[in-house]
Amino acid sequence: MSAHLETYPEVLRPALKAALKSLADDDRLSWLDSMADVSHDDVVEAIARSDFLKNTMLRHPEAMARLASAQSLRAATTPEFLSSRWREYLADVKDEPGLHRGLRQFRMESQFRIIWRDAMRWSDLSETMAATSELADTCIQGALAWLYADACEQFGTPWGAHPVTSEPVPQPLLVIGMGKLGGRELNVSSDIDLIFAYPSKGETRGGRRALDSEQFFVRLGQRLIQSLDQITADGFVFRVDMRLRPYGQSGALAMSFSALETYYQDQGRDWERYAMVKARVVAGDQALGQVLMESLRPFVYRKYIDFSAFESLRNMKSMISREVRRKGLENNIKLSRGGIREIEFVVQAFQLIRGGRDRELQKRELLQVLTALEHMELLPTKVVQELRDAYVFLRNLEHALQGIDDQQTQLLPADARSQARVALIMNCVDWSACCAELDRHRARVAHHFADIIASDDEDDDASMLADGWKELWLGEMDESAAEAWLTHHGFEHPAASMKALTDLRSGRPVQTMQTQGRRRLNQIMPVLLEALTHVAQPSETLDRVLQLVEAVLRRTAYLVLLLENPGARTQLVRLCSESPWIARQLAETPLLLDELLNAESLYHPPAKSELQDDLRQQMLRISYEDLEEQMESLRHFKKAHILRVAASELRGTLPLMKVSDYLTWIAEVVLDHVVAVAFANLVSRYGYPTRKDGTVCDTDFAIVGYGKLGGIELGYTSDLDLVFIHNADPQLSTDGEKSIDNAVFYTRLGQRIVHILSTQTTAGQLYEVDMRLRPSGNSGLLVSTLLAFEKYQREDAWTWEHQALARARGVAGCRATIDAFEVLRHDLLCLPRDTKRLRNEVVEMREKMRASLGTPQSEGKSPETFHVKHDYGGIIDIEFMVQYLMLANAAQHAELTQWSDNIRQLEELGRVGVLPVADTEKLRDAYITLRSTIHRRALQNLNSQVEPDAFEAERRYIQTMWKRIMMDA
Repeated sequence: MSAHLETYPEVLRPALKAALKSLADDDRLSWLDSMADVSHDDVVEAIARSDFLKNTMLRHPEAMARLASAQSLRAATTPEFLSSRWREYLADVKDEPGLHRGLRQFRMESQFRIIWRDAMRWSDLSETMAATSELADTCIQGALAWLYADACEQFGTPWGAHPVTSEPVPQPLLVIGMGKLGGRELNVSSDIDLIFAYPSKGETRGGRRALDSEQFFVRLGQRLIQSLDQITADGFVFRVDMRLRPYGQSGALAMSFSALETYYQDQGRDWERYAMVKARVVAGDQALGQVLMESLRPFVYRKYIDFSAFESLRNMKSMISREVRRKGLENNIKLSRGGIREIEFVVQAFQLIRGGRDRELQKRELLQVLTALEHMELLPTKVVQELRDAYVFLRNLEHALQGIDDQQTQLLPADARSQARVALIMNCVDWSACCAELDRHRARVAHHFADIIASDDEDDDASMLADGWKELWLGEMDESAAEAWLTHHGFEHPAASMKALTDLRSGRPVQTMQTQGRRRLNQIMPVLLEALTHVAQPSETLDRVLQLVEAVLRRTAYLVLLLENPGARTQLVRLCSESPWIARQLAETPLLLDELLNAESLYHPPAKSELQDDLRQQMLRISYEDLEEQMESLRHFKKAHILRVAASELRGTLPLMKVSDYLTWIAEVVLDHVVAVAFANLVSRYGYPTRKDGTVCDTDFAIVGYGKLGGIELGYTSDLDLVFIHNADPQLSTDGEKSIDNAVFYTRLGQRIVHILSTQTTAGQLYEVDMRLRPSGNSGLLVSTLLAFEKYQREDAWTWEHQALARARGVAGCRATIDAFEVLRHDLLCLPRDTKRLRNEVVEMREKMRASLGTPQSEGKSPETFHVKHDYGGIIDIEFMVQYLMLANAAQHAELTQWSDNIRQLEELGRVGVLPVADTEKLRDAYITLRSTIHRRALQNLNSQVEPDAFEAERRYIQTMWKRIMMDA
């Protein structure tokens, strides 16, 4: 075999020679004796192309022996063959660990066969996709059948109404495959997107006790995921992703047919329509599966021709393009320009638009739909042929990239060794030839995508600019002429602006730019300078815009974005003019420029449900195990949506109360996701915490927000006052192989959450977290049980801690635990209190805060500033009055506890008669005025200290009320 090594690229020869020596020395090629039609030269070819194939031959001789005894590698991998092989493995399964072992060994053998045939080009794309999809189907169905029978033996068989006849029948679990699995187009190293469904609600029969059907199927679903996804000594079968199910990670793991239908009818999003095009029942009762899929068909395929699909797919492509820019994925053959995703979008646009009328388009397989589009004359033959050729090339290339090491990747390799291997697999002369072929296909795809889906490019108005702006930027004007030009166009500090431009142009970062980047900079700068003439204070705004320009000198794609999108350019200049805070955010995170592309969404931030949906879409393809990427994406999500809120406040489309609502919703959505990520991370290590009845905890954990978060009053730079509680039994333990006490589990959960929120990454910090309001403060446990929290609040809490409780509410986590906390909070706030003692303690705490945080005062001198929050007559005075009145009166007026925000608490105090309504209205107006000031100043990078004579009327009134309520009573 060594004689042929010189025919391979030089970069591959050393490793190839070493591998062949090891295989020969250890007699690891004896399996070849059973395959007369597979030669030693074939082995050399396989090793040259794939480390996965080489390592399997070296490390798993028993797997190679099983493979050789089954069927030659020259034979196609058919569904019948895979089904027959699984039955042979199943015959040895006696228990659940045996099932796990059998599945993994079956997967290793089948995966070797599939990747071998693909890498050697003994199979075409159709066989590779079909075989990989059939392998997944066989594993899912095989695991489900065994686990369902075992679960029925343990808990009884679930019964419920048949979805058509309504007769009581045993209930199966159906597994719906989404994405490429649903379309029978699975990659050779792909995860699988699944949704679990069962026909109808009911309970089990024949077990020791009746079990609710949902509980039965959730448990079964968890075991099914574990059987496929868990990494053991034998590896894993498939990575399982359940986040495409209704409500994402926060939704039930298994849902009834009627619940699924209701969800998609009432709440289904455009992206879920897109995902459902490929949905297919991959395991379970196929007849019942047909009933379910027919019920969901109207959601996917509209009866009318639905051209809105173009816009929704365009928006999805925009989101993907932003992700490509943010992560630097230009070498991703799936997501980048001209990649696989653009072909999929073209095809599915026609399916979503016309599929309701033309049943011929209601197919899952992309190549079949392309053929239908040609027959129906919806696309020209030449376009279809070019898209088909590109799809086959790109998918073959994708399999080549993944087959090298059985890794899920779509990134072109950067190292010479992998490049040589990909070229070999793709039958290209060398890597440069492979790239040339790739570029040709991508250019064609991008062209067709732009013709069919992408919006028309905006007119490039750079050519219409006055020549003076170009001459000014390029330094072709003398100094006096340049300053005169700037003065004529409204620049308030022309000399300073000219110096800033000269410093940028002659500075080292610009001088060392690549030719293309320099050309882009020279194109955008005159356009930006002209845009500055349309805002107030253009010199000041220029300084802010230049921060961004300097930040993107090495990422000039952003300069292109601004050049090609006049609307985004206009929004950039306007926002930088109105807020230095926004200007700094954009400079620190240039990806936020993407938010400026759509003025309508920029000035109309989404409601909470839409925020949840947006975050779910962004996180769908990021593994929970990839904590670093989760953290980066969360930080970008938060910044993008806070930018929208700030822009809306500046434009006047959001009043103060709504600004705080939106900022609070952003935090709540982020916290909910962080809980889900942290919980999933720990469950993968230690299993689920358990309850006394043997069921597992669906987190049973809640985050309680205090202060501004609890009071729905977050500002742009607010930290989060948090308390963590759980309602599990700390004496029990988790159900994983590496079991730990529930108490330890929840402590680590709290630590993980704080880590995700507060760690500084390249995108900054998500939120600054303050945990000092937990029982016993910094010396207390990070996470308390609900019982321990109650005991502390009743027996040991200080008055100021009960004040803080007035502004507390559950903000994220398990709904049942949050509800239990809310009941406890109500009971604690309604405790009878000695009002005189209460008032004295509240006043004493207020004076301490004023002394430490308020404006220092010298005797005989007037203060130089007024601190809007902490000084006498400021915000804190109103908050303390409200908290005192709530604690003093909640025993008689329990309804006072229903709100956690100051505004509604004030309104409720007036409604029940604790304060005259006229006073509550004046206090509310003063409160809103002062808070509005803090918000506006934050957007100007200013603190909460204003002129000493500001807000005289409001301060006098607040001081009068303080004396009346807190001093004279």
